[in-house]
Amino acid sequence: MSFGPRVALRAAGRSPSTTSNRLSGLVVAVLAALLAVGSLGATTSPATATTPTVKVAIIVGPSGGNTGMYLRQAKAYASLARSYGAKVVEVYTPNATWARAKSAATAANLLIYLGHGNGSPNPYNRSLDERKVDGLGLNPYAGSGNTTTKYYGEYYIKRYIKLAPNAVVILNHLCYSAGSSEPGRANPPVTVAKKRVDRFAGGFLRAGAKTVFAETLGNASYIIRGLFTTDRTMSQIFWSSPDRTARYKITFASVRTPGMTVIMDPR
Repeated sequence: MSFGPRVALRAAGRSPSTTSNRLSGLVVAVLAALLAVGSLGATTSPATATTPTVKVAIIVGPSGGNTGMYLRQAKAYASLARSYGAKVVEVYTPNATWARAKSAATAANLLIYLGHGNGSPNPYNRSLDERKVDGLGLNPYAGSGNTTTKYYGEYYIKRYIKLAPNAVVILNHLCYSAGSSEPGRANPPVTVAKKRVDRFAGGFLRAGAKTVFAETLGNASYIIRGLFTTDRTMSQIFWSSPDRTARYKITFASVRTPGMTVIMDPR
């Protein structure tokens, strides 16, 4: 369950060629407002984002054959964030347990998670189970390998994790997070994709995040650079994706988290 659309504000795949009610891949951002990059630091000046007080937490869960690629990307993100002066905490499979992930995420200004995604609606459950979906897929215990995943859903995120004020979350390579299905399954109708996006961001928003980027296929480095080195709003960073299309842009008010706005760029 871990290879779908694209990061933060847009998606991967091809644009629908026969009907506009199905998505081949998409990336989404859930925004409270068009926040300046300064939300990562103490003020609105991008320069403040280079202070060591900015905490970046990077978590990689067990992802089977994709684990090696995710770990390489995560380490590159860590190096990039450190180059801007951030304090980076890394939690990697096979030792990415809930206790370690929770500790790393606490008070993080930027939380980046790479791994499997389990969202809702899905083919397996008729009702929303907040303990299993829309959260993190982690190791059940330290040293448990890279093929066994235990999901800690929205319930755990919103109840036990407290992010820094105005935190940003990047969900990278998670199925469902940007509306997509799992590999081998049919693309969802737009109505289903919108629910998946809206619900997946919910727990992280309740944990204190102001913006959630879902980049399911691409590299999320452009988001990190945008946060640390520019005055762009979250929406502008979203649309700065090198894979943006804006051809089938979707924007709607969140149902799961009233007051928030969802932006999707399917392709």
